[in-house]
Amino acid sequence: MDFVHKANTVADCLLGFRKDESGWKTCKKSNDVIVSWRPSTEFPGNVYKGEGVVNGSKEKVWQCLEPVPGGLRVKWDNNVKKFELLEQVTEIISVCRTVTPSAAMGIIAPRDFVDVFQIKQYEDGTISSNATNVVHPSCPPQSGFVRGFNHTCGCICVPISGEPNKTQVFSFFQTDLGGLLPRSVVDSFFPSSMAEFYSNLAKAVKSLKDH
Repeated sequence: MDFVHKANTVADCLLGFRKDESGWKTCKKSNDVIVSWRPSTEFPGNVYKGEGVVNGSKEKVWQCLEPVPGGLRVKWDNNVKKFELLEQVTEIISVCRTVTPSAAMGIIAPRDFVDVFQIKQYEDGTISSNATNVVHPSCPPQSGFVRGFNHTCGCICVPISGEPNKTQVFSFFQTDLGGLLPRSVVDSFFPSSMAEFYSNLAKAVKSLKDH
């Protein structure tokens, strides 16, 4: 599998999501985030967009979001139980396995995902994490986990001009959870999960300031 080509395609697609304002329907608002959705073109489900401003420099926000083994993400993100590196493809591209805990009061069983990740930096200071599902020979489906599939997804951290201690964060989730889940469970899980994601991210960034 050409991991590099797939990673490059995902980064371009994610940037397209951010720029294309058409068709998004708001499904949840909080102090931290506006969550909206539209039908996915990659699988029979939805793509969800989160958009919010986090109090913290881009560097601190990215420190919390960076998809690396041993990183901070597993400490504050309730939907990431374990993050393992399977292969370092290039300096900015890797293949990783993410393990998620059970959710929705146990209706959603523990899952694992195998994705190619690319970290991309742009001239305006924007930094993004871009991912999509791949098959890796070292990580076939495992007992005890339902294998899920992330389609084009990731986070984009955008510096705000004149406000170095604030960062605009876009997040995109487009996940086939696998298994025989009722559509209603999936549709209610993502908006609330994303609102919690932003709330917990804000707390994690704030805790970095205190050290």
